[in-house]
Amino acid sequence: MADLQDTAIQFAETIQTAHINENPSVERDLAPETSVDFKQPVTLDRSGDHSEELDEVDEDEIPLSILRPVPEARRQPPHLQLPDLRFEQSYLKSISEASDWRMVAYVTIKDQVLMPLLQGMVWTLVVAGWRHTNSTAKFSGQTVGARIRRWW
Repeated sequence: MADLQDTAIQFAETIQTAHINENPSVERDLAPETSVDFKQPVTLDRSGDHSEELDEVDEDEIPLSILRPVPEARRQPPHLQLPDLRFEQSYLKSISEASDWRMVAYVTIKDQVLMPLLQGMVWTLVVAGWRHTNSTAKFSGQTVGARIRRWW
């Protein structure tokens, strides 16, 4: 088992080192800015801090702030949320040459709807064909594998 793990790790290392770019280009290899590149400082809301009130309450009493907590105000996002584009860099590269909103819509629908649909359909057809081929295969050979299949 350890040999298989070592082999898998060596295979992954070989692929990784083969894809290291020795001469990176700023124009080609630098990732464009994304929404996560900007840091926003965290602000703590101290209005809901009731530690002072808890000191004034006796042991056998339950404070009203616990029985009837103040509902939190619903925060609306400042803008509409974008869908989860897991391949954001390639998507941004695809729409970088778009001249108007129709091209952006075309690229988005093609990349996010049509291509996954086509890939799923092709994969389903391949698996269905493989299962059909295996279910209709006749085992007439005299090899050890054919004997085991007939016995099984």
